[in-house]
Amino acid sequence: MSARRPIYFNPAAANARCDPRDIHGLKEFHQSLPNYAPTPLTPVPELAKELGVRAVFVKDESDRFGLPAFKVLGASWGCYRAVTAHLGLPPTVSLDELSARVKDASITLIAATEGNHGRAVAFIARLLDSRADIFVPRSMDESTQQLIGSEGAQVIVVQGDYDQAVQEAADAAQALDGGILVQDTAFDGYEDIPAWIVEGYSTMMMEVDEQIAKEGLQCNVVVTPVGVGSLAHAVARHCKSRDAPISVVAAEPDSAPCLHSSLRSGKPVTVQTSPTIMDGMNCGTVSTTAWSDLERFVDACVTISSHECHAAVEYLATKSIKAGPCGAASLATLKRLAVTEEAQTLLNKDSVVVLLSTEGPRPYPIPKEVSIEDTVGLTQILTTINSSNPSLSLTDGAGENQIANYLAAWFTHRGIEHHWIETVSGRPSIVGVLRGSGGGKSLMFNGHIDTVSLSSYEKDPLSGTLGEKDGRQVVLGRGSLDMKGGLAAALAAVSAAKASGNILRGDVIVAAVSDEEDASQGTRDLLAAGWRADAAVVPEPTMGKVVTAHKGFLWVEIDILGVAAHGSNPAAGQDAILDAGWFLRALEQYQQQLPVDDVLGPASLHCGLIQGGEEPSSYPAKCTITVEFRTIPCQTQESILSDLKNLLKGIVQENPKFRYSEPRATMFRPTQKLATDHPFVERALACATAVLGNTPQVSSAPFWCDAALLSEVGIPSIVYGPRGDGLHSKEEWVEVESLQQQENVYRRLIEDFCQ
Repeated sequence: MSARRPIYFNPAAANARCDPRDIHGLKEFHQSLPNYAPTPLTPVPELAKELGVRAVFVKDESDRFGLPAFKVLGASWGCYRAVTAHLGLPPTVSLDELSARVKDASITLIAATEGNHGRAVAFIARLLDSRADIFVPRSMDESTQQLIGSEGAQVIVVQGDYDQAVQEAADAAQALDGGILVQDTAFDGYEDIPAWIVEGYSTMMMEVDEQIAKEGLQCNVVVTPVGVGSLAHAVARHCKSRDAPISVVAAEPDSAPCLHSSLRSGKPVTVQTSPTIMDGMNCGTVSTTAWSDLERFVDACVTISSHECHAAVEYLATKSIKAGPCGAASLATLKRLAVTEEAQTLLNKDSVVVLLSTEGPRPYPIPKEVSIEDTVGLTQILTTINSSNPSLSLTDGAGENQIANYLAAWFTHRGIEHHWIETVSGRPSIVGVLRGSGGGKSLMFNGHIDTVSLSSYEKDPLSGTLGEKDGRQVVLGRGSLDMKGGLAAALAAVSAAKASGNILRGDVIVAAVSDEEDASQGTRDLLAAGWRADAAVVPEPTMGKVVTAHKGFLWVEIDILGVAAHGSNPAAGQDAILDAGWFLRALEQYQQQLPVDDVLGPASLHCGLIQGGEEPSSYPAKCTITVEFRTIPCQTQESILSDLKNLLKGIVQENPKFRYSEPRATMFRPTQKLATDHPFVERALACATAVLGNTPQVSSAPFWCDAALLSEVGIPSIVYGPRGDGLHSKEEWVEVESLQQQENVYRRLIEDFCQ
């Protein structure tokens, strides 16, 4: 059983019918536009043979009136009808006459877009010699914005998503005298123009009827992309008004399943969207005018990943069909549908399938595969993504955006709820939640997605390849061990738990957090946002041990003060660096008195940095020493600062000329200590023993990690992760067998703890 979001099937749609619409003047209008010609309907016999159907055709919309998408069909008719209605003219007036009237009326056409709709509105505005203001979401790439602007439009970037762009466009149209909103998204009080846009797409379907009839065939299935649902609405009404009705299959991105979610809910719902290469389909809300017909007439709704779509783009290219991601979405959908048992109700040896390829080729980032379920494959993919911490690297670190986007796509592919947390720009964390039925305990896996710098790595730090070390198979690359392998094991365990079909009562949370290697921004953001669990596992590389305790740390800066003077004038100067020796000697004596913990052993300190002076020929006025304390539970920031103040006062009693500034803490992280007989520790050990056949060693760890922050807010936490080598060094790897073991233990723990 797969963990991915299931296909929605609606058997009742097979018998649903609607009356045909006679859209007066539509086809004649489109034929009056410059360079009108029907777009090609291209057969793909190899695909038909592969799928076991009679025929597959691709309706290629890569060039419609010189634009690379079908959108101009709806946008042109919508603009034409909206402007004629605004001016009180009949919908039979010629374009030349309408253009003359538009110029006198100072009309501005306004739209929001993910790309092609806005460009199409701008194209028609240019034909009518009117102004166009096109609102776009901030996620739109610069090249797409330039294409819209090349049609003469003013492009306005909104600091939000597509839905926010629609709202701002609507507000602008209402505020502007002569402003007309031409939007394919309907909402309360705005329904006529979206309905006209839907009508405009009917020309494409009329062309399909004529073209397929020339082949001596009759279409049985149409696969259509879905954004807000306007095209799908036109397709559905056309298909269900035929004497021999046609099955309608809707295609949506994993990352924007607004129709799929609405169909499953039985009512329109707005969904959170995340980045996809199918930009024009990246919509969170179904058009209100489309919803009721789509609910009745869509036979199946399929969600696809960006990677599946990319593969479809490449396949169509081998058949000399030029398609962008939104265009290839129909093919990716058909391929996914064809391998399901339920597809037999829609596809058989007599089926004639038409795929609507709605846009031509365009540049897009090559997506990574999100269907990977196994720990090793996930570790490899995560390792290939540069997520080096920008606040650590001498060279620019990439930050966590790219890996967070991948994880968002991974969760959405499976229909797993996820949340994006980003309080510091460019440093996001992702929280995935497999919701339980209620009444059970919640379990959190907290894994950081940043790595240390790539510059110290000897070979390819982003290889993610399989290799061999000491006779063991390993995954190589920066972060493979620290700690993308442990995170991958947690992700794979959650996916397996979802695929099993066993309903858990408690929630399983995967917090993929930023910045652990430096300031733990991600986990601090997570906790500040209110995320909690009944217990947590931090899958840092513990070499298979269960770690219940580790030291905290405190960084303290102390300024030893001197007096600046020329090196030739000792009477006027006081050497701050030389005086720092008094502090260092006292600190060494203090070190001998540090407390000892029964589990963690002795506390420790060291001087990590010393900075002073400006030039050899001058007495230094200041020497700054940074001391790191590795702390145990009996030590606090306040107690250590108090000790240092007393130490400094003691030096002054010996040397009245000794001067200093108050010690200041620059970073503090608490200790982690969970009793080895805590019920969660015992439960984790029992699960590990059942899977491995032996009980892991329980120990403390020399390093610090985010488990301490979780424990500080009352979440009992253990640190437990895979084996490997090369932490922060020139070559890093994680053992394959260890990854697989961790996944199995985590899955057992999920089933046991969250039941």
